Order: sequence, then structure tokens, then C-alpha cells
Amino acid sequence: MKSYFLPLALISFLFLGQSCEQSKLSGAKEAEMMTQSRSSLKEEMAAVTEEAAGEVVEPEDPDALGDTLSDIAQNTEEYGKIIENPFLGAKDNPLSTFSIDVDNAAYSNVRRYLSEWNQLPPNGAVRLEEMINYFDYDYPQPTGEHPFSVNMELSQAPWAQEHQLLHIGLQGKDLNYDELKPSNLVFLIDCSGSMSSDNKLPLLKKGLKMLLSQLDDKDKVAIVAYAGAAGLVLPATPASQANKILSALDRLEAGGSTAGGQGIELAYKTAQEALIEGGNNRVILATDGDFNVGPSSSSDLVDLITEKRKLDIYLTICGFGMGNYKDDRMEQISNAGNGNYFYIDNEKEAKKVFVREMRANMFSIAKDVKIQIEFNPQWVKAYRLVGYENRLLKAEDFDDDTKDAGELGAGHTVTAIYEIIPQGSASTQKVTQQPALKYQDAPSIKNNSSDLMTLKLRYKPLDSDKSKLLEFNLNKDAAVEQTSDNFRFSAAVAAFGMLLRDSEFKGTANFDKVKNWALSAKGQDPNGDRAELVKLIQLAAQIKSNPAAQNN
Repeated sequence: MKSYFLPLALISFLFLGQSCEQSKLSGAKEAEMMTQSRSSLKEEMAAVTEEAAGEVVEPEDPDALGDTLSDIAQNTEEYGKIIENPFLGAKDNPLSTFSIDVDNAAYSNVRRYLSEWNQLPPNGAVRLEEMINYFDYDYPQPTGEHPFSVNMELSQAPWAQEHQLLHIGLQGKDLNYDELKPSNLVFLIDCSGSMSSDNKLPLLKKGLKMLLSQLDDKDKVAIVAYAGAAGLVLPATPASQANKILSALDRLEAGGSTAGGQGIELAYKTAQEALIEGGNNRVILATDGDFNVGPSSSSDLVDLITEKRKLDIYLTICGFGMGNYKDDRMEQISNAGNGNYFYIDNEKEAKKVFVREMRANMFSIAKDVKIQIEFNPQWVKAYRLVGYENRLLKAEDFDDDTKDAGELGAGHTVTAIYEIIPQGSASTQKVTQQPALKYQDAPSIKNNSSDLMTLKLRYKPLDSDKSKLLEFNLNKDAAVEQTSDNFRFSAAVAAFGMLLRDSEFKGTANFDKVKNWALSAKGQDPNGDRAELVKLIQLAAQIKSNPAAQNN
């Protein structure tokens, strides 16, 4: 099959590159070796997935296992360095400010390392906020004028009895399908040679077909593809013309180098030409992130996306594949572009992103959402934000409406956790201290307030560039047994991530304890996501205890 990029003169240039051939280990011996290297927990995980999804899970193909071993041997994946947030003294640093983050790519990528590669993930792949926010939480729907509810809980930290955890949860308002604004979607598809394997372009096509099934007559779809150069495969087309759109998708083939910057330019141009005023205008970039032609450095691409976000066109990034995956680049682009970022490692994840959570992922209800906590040093000695290292803001950015922040989707939940050292705690945790000031009086902590902290939140309605301010106080804690499943499960996910990172803040946590914490808060779990986490914790424990069995 041949792709039909426009103009036609581009056809031969786009696909002169040969399709990537996956090197395969031959015979049953290698497949048997790969199977033995994984514990029986992988089979249990498949059973959990099958039960949750109600679908038949096909047995693994020995050739595919050979591909996985080949990917491991040729691994050129890239991850950014994460320096965990330290404990800060509340007297010297009473304000903590950050942008919400609705990305959840880290969790599915961690799952891939553990279940497909039988490896612990690199530290840079374990972004705690993305692992926590992969899961749904049972927060109440908003009832007032604002498009989300705000929920807080405070109780003992399970991994440090002298510490407390502050749990913050936002619940976006659900949208009625009949009230959805029309969508103008531009699929920006990486068709380079690095996308040829089954878990890249073929899986991407299946996912986008799932998304098409959720659209209706008022929605429009365009397709831009890039490989060596960028081309318009399909102009804006009513979603009702499904056969035409599916035919365009099916014609795409992988080959050539990757002109990502040119593709982004053309995709935004296409979206702008078909712009729906007041509608849901979005570019959906699907790639392994391996840009190597044209503007390809992370800084160049971030600058490009930062400029494009002024068009009020949102960005969704879907990462695919293994071996050459460029996670750090895609996370930076997503953060710069009014976007969200997912990693799709199998059909179940594609269904989660494009069907089950389609409205939350594709329809924003609030933009530039920022959170600022003021801790009361009368009651709080020190605190640290768990995760969100790449989303921190300066204190003065909170009131500055020109500063970009994260978007909240319809029905979406966002969760953040602070670990707190109360005043009078016996904790021996090291706290980062500000140097003594010669010309300033030491700030007083005698403020006679019963509030432990104040939460301020700013957001912009989609049709406004002026933010709205909300404020909440918290002045009591609760015993752990009185906390919600939301509180205890999110704490278990955070602790699991800290164990994977071998964090200095993991305290007394170990895999057995974390598994039990997760089990105690599993709740109804209709889609089996939380049950899958329990299996991953067990799998990670086995890999950690037997490093020689890891695939290297």
C-alpha cells in the first residue's frame, strides 16, 4: 500500500526510507527463555486485564518476544533527570506553588518495563504525580458555579509515623454527551521508519479507530503525517464520513526519517484553517518522539509548541513503542502546549485513553489551573510536595495570569500529595533550611490561627484570559482508619513509585506493605486498574529481589 501525501511530489521522498525490520530471535528456545525470565505474575496480570476488559487476551507470539529482547539490546530510550522535592521549612518557605498535571504516561511506561521487559524502570521514567493520576478517584461532583470540586484530607503518613500526608483532589464536572461542543481534531501521525513495529503505527491505527467511534456528525477530522517531510493526508472531513477517514488511516505506512517540527507546523495550520469557534480544537500527536529532521532539539520543539498554544488549539500527545522511546522530549512538549500526555503500550490502554476516558482526555473545562498552599508554621514544621518536580511555579506566578499552567478535562480527577512534618514531631528527617539573614527579623510563628494551611486555587474559564480565585482552609486531621480509599490508595501508589526510584523519602515502606496498603483501598475497581497495580507491586518485588534475572 502507498500513502497519498499531498502534494503528490512528496510521495517518493516521504517513503524512500526502508521500513524498520525488527530483528527476531529464532526458534522456541529463545521464546522459552523469555517466558521463564518473567514470573508467573505476568500471566496473572493478563488474567486481571482480561477479566477487567471483558476481552480475550491472545497468547504471546514467540516472534514478538524476540522483538522485545532485540529492543532491550538496542535500547536508546531517553528520560529526564528528576531531583525529588526536598522537605522545606514552613517558617522560611510557607508557600508552595505548582501547576496541575493531568498526564499519566509514566504509569503505563513503568508497567511496560516491569511486565514486558522484566526490568525495574529507570528513575527518570518514574514521575510520581503521573503514577498517582493514572487512577480514577471517587471525589464528589461539583455543585456550585465552578467546574470542579476541591477535596482535602490529612492523616498519618503510612511510611513515616511521625509525618502526615495532605491529600488534595480535584474533580472535574462531567459533561453530558448531548452538550459536547463540536470537535476539530487533527491527527498528527509519525510514519517514520522507527514506527514500523506492531506496538507503534499498527497499534496507533487501532487506537484512532476507537476514537473515531466516539465522534458524531458535528465533528471534523484531518490527518497530517510526517516522515522525512510533512504532508496533508486528509483535509478536515466530517466524522460521519468514517469510511473515508478509515481508508486514509489504513493507507499510512512507516518509512523514512522524522521531520517532527514540520509536521507540528502543518498540523496546527490545518487545525487553524478548520477552527471551530468555541469548539474543541485539538492536535493529537502520535509518535515515539524520535525526531531527527528539521527542528528536532527539545528546546526548539518546546519553543515551537509554546508559540502555537496561543492559537487556543489544545495538544494531546500519545507515545508509542519501546527501544528508542523519547519520553523526556514528549513530556516537555506536552507541558509547553496546553496539552496532556499518554503512553499507550497495548490495546487495553488505547481503549482507556480513546474510549473510556475520551471526554476527560479530549475536552477541557478549565485552563491554567494553579495551586498554592500556605502552610502555617505554628503547626507545620516542614513539608514536601510528592512529585510535580517539573510543574513547580514561583510564588509570584500564582497571581500572574500570563503564566501558563495545566488544563483540567471533563470528568477528570487530579490528585496531589504533600508529606508534612508537624511541629513537635520526633522526626529526624533532614529539612532544607534557608541561610540566616543579617538584616531581617526572624519571622514570628505566633499567629494564633487554628488553620494548618490554606489552599488557594486559580483557574481560567475556557472563554476568558482572567483567572478566578478559590480559597479553602484545613484545620483538622483524621485517623488513618477514618480516611477514604482515595487517600490510602494514592498513598500506596506514591510509596510504590518511591520504592521503584529507591527514594530517600521512602521511610519504612517495602513492597509487601505497599501491596497491603493498595489492597485495603482497592474499592470497587470496575475496570481492574487497581488490581493490576497490586500485581505490578508483586512483580517489582520479585525483580528487585533477583537482579540477575532482569533483562539487561
